[in-house]
Amino acid sequence: MNKELIFDYISESPIIMAVKNEEELDMAIEGDSKIIFLLFGNIVNIGDYVKKIKQNNKYAIVHVDLIDGLAAREISVEFIKKYTGADGIISTRINNIKRAKELNLFTIFRIFIIDSMSLENLETNIMKCTPDMVEILPGLITPVIQKINEKIKTPIIAGGLISDKHEIIDALNAGAMCISSTNPDVWNL
Repeated sequence: MNKELIFDYISESPIIMAVKNEEELDMAIEGDSKIIFLLFGNIVNIGDYVKKIKQNNKYAIVHVDLIDGLAAREISVEFIKKYTGADGIISTRINNIKRAKELNLFTIFRIFIIDSMSLENLETNIMKCTPDMVEILPGLITPVIQKINEKIKTPIIAGGLISDKHEIIDALNAGAMCISSTNPDVWNL
């Protein structure tokens, strides 16, 4: 897995397709983005989904917290690495990010900014796990994304609730490197 290549693809195409079912997965595979976030699956089928993505010359990033049958522990990250061949993980758990880094997976720390306390804790949490990227939700909070971008060196993904080109541009102008969306209408903007 080549982290620099992932960053290059993100720079070329700053809209990442996040899929939550098989139909969307098929649409994403046909899409332009080289990176797909898998937000669904279970321990029986996640390997098949990753294989399908990789057979189509795309990168598979698995949201390990959302895979049915996996516990909220580091062993889940090891499972993803060993049995699926995914290129990286997304997680809200610091220990999962740390373990994924040890396993040389691309890491995305996802955090929901719901109040000033979550904003204050962000910098500390990033220092604890040093992810490759941080995904900020909701992605519409562009003034907050701008503040975060000024505080941290970690590249930012704006995710959640982004629904049109104007909102994408606002997030990118606020300092996000890219956006992620589960909305197929947004994928090809």
